Amino acid sequence: MTTTTPLRLGTRGSKLALTQSQMVADELTAATGRPVELVRIVTPGDTSSAPVAQLGVGVFVSALRDALLADEIDFAVHSYKDLPTGEHPRLHIAAVPRREDPRDVLIARDGRTLADLPPGSVIGTGAVRRIAQLRALGLELQVTPIRGNIDTRMARVLGPGADLDAVILARAGVSRIGRTAEITETLDPMLMLPAPAQGALAVECRSGDNDLVELLAALDHAPTRAAVLAERALLATLEAGCAAPVAAYARLVRGRHAGSTPGDGRGEEMIHLRGAVISPDGVRTIRLSRTGTPAGAAEIGKALATDLLDAGADTLMGSTE
Repeated sequence: MTTTTPLRLGTRGSKLALTQSQMVADELTAATGRPVELVRIVTPGDTSSAPVAQLGVGVFVSALRDALLADEIDFAVHSYKDLPTGEHPRLHIAAVPRREDPRDVLIARDGRTLADLPPGSVIGTGAVRRIAQLRALGLELQVTPIRGNIDTRMARVLGPGADLDAVILARAGVSRIGRTAEITETLDPMLMLPAPAQGALAVECRSGDNDLVELLAALDHAPTRAAVLAERALLATLEAGCAAPVAAYARLVRGRHAGSTPGDGRGEEMIHLRGAVISPDGVRTIRLSRTGTPAGAAEIGKALATDLLDAGADTLMGSTE
């Protein structure tokens, strides 16, 4: 393949997926000079109307990975939270670009915030993690599972045929399609902890394409990769012993080390990871945190997952309605 031959970037056909993929394509061309063309791939998740929780992990990425392995595309862009936690033996995450804001947002009628919604208000969301945390708040709100792209979900609140009082979405997706003006509240992670890897993208190619692996590395953002690694290590460890909703959020912060004084700028960069496991009915929640160095991101995630399990996280899976 010559340097003038466009690289084939596989993407789902949704507005958000196309926007994310075009953003990555433009960044790669700007960084390396290589042209990129988008190749649309239809996934089982795009053609099914079943709830995402029933479809299973990886439903949005399997067709893209099949296309990669069949050499129909050169690389793919995934929403990182959609990827299974186990490594694929023949594929490689070559880059994790800078993350968008990972928090959740509320889009409600009449500009209301979560606290402003009257009892009995109906909120739509497709994520069991969000449903469990909403129930945990005890606000007497009704929650209904919904599916569809971002525009479709928002139309159920703001459109002429609106049938919901509010929806909860990932801020990253709303931002990427240019509709942040319609957000009525960005939810504090203390109330609504995000999904592991929410707001992050994964740029994946075949493991043996060494030249492409090196080329795509130009898109990698090391702080984002470390934060996501910690969150997904927590999720991978919990998956062995807990089927309850899991949330995680890692941030890079300036820590203190021996010999430093406040304000001297000598603090070491650290990862602060928060994790939570919530019973599906919202009655029980276990929230813990750990701090460590970016080099030990995976170990931080595994250790925090162990802490959560030791605190009884695996017992929450039976706490259903």
